[in-house]
Amino acid sequence: MLNVKVENQIAHLELNRPEARNALSPELIQKLTHELQELSHRKDVRVILLSGAGKVFCAGADLNTMQAMVNFSHSENKQDAQALFGLFAAMEACPQPVITSVQGAAYGGALGLIAVSDIVLVGDGTQFCFSEVKLGIAPAVISAFILKKISAKSVSPWMLSGRVFNAQEALRCGLVTEVVHGGLKESANAWTQSFLEAGPQAMAATKKLLQSSQYWNDPAAVKNQTTDLIAQLRVSSEGQEGLKSFLEKRSPSWKVKS
Repeated sequence: MLNVKVENQIAHLELNRPEARNALSPELIQKLTHELQELSHRKDVRVILLSGAGKVFCAGADLNTMQAMVNFSHSENKQDAQALFGLFAAMEACPQPVITSVQGAAYGGALGLIAVSDIVLVGDGTQFCFSEVKLGIAPAVISAFILKKISAKSVSPWMLSGRVFNAQEALRCGLVTEVVHGGLKESANAWTQSFLEAGPQAMAATKKLLQSSQYWNDPAAVKNQTTDLIAQLRVSSEGQEGLKSFLEKRSPSWKVKS
């Protein structure tokens, strides 16, 4: 259901339901949420790689779950939706950068995973779809995270129509980082190496800064927050090591050689 491997400071998470196109069953949602929460506290993990086994990254909701939902009460439906929201929130909260490799297709809830990833690499033949409206429902839960990443104007044609769109269109609207014409693994490795050359505390602080910036509306508070952060980082052990290594023309202690 979910393959987990940690080696060389890299956590590999692979959705492993290829027979179901890696659909997000309640069990998979629970397990993936738990693993992300655990990884977020691990100091020996500096990068998280998410992928899907088989030809399709993730087809969204699980068919068996959708069949059961027909008879769900309002409270049961809300509980199910809250579990999915919790998954995206856990992934978004990870201090480590998250690289997601997408092949084949990403439908429905899969787009939520994409929205909370820091780097999204997609094969050039990948298809995307906010399929909810075709089922008479709305992309409600994922919208909370999609709209943090791209504007409503950019995504509204796809959310409102449920039309399938391609990798280049996903790139243009800002949903993905890079369309890969060769191997996804090689591209993911290149991004991973870049992250392994950066200070772990600095990356976590920068990620938190980027997430909080959407709520900035008080210039005085922004000035205090940003100047205080850089001052803290400059006097931290990591900041001191980074500055000294630069001046001494050597690699910092945290850099992992490829």
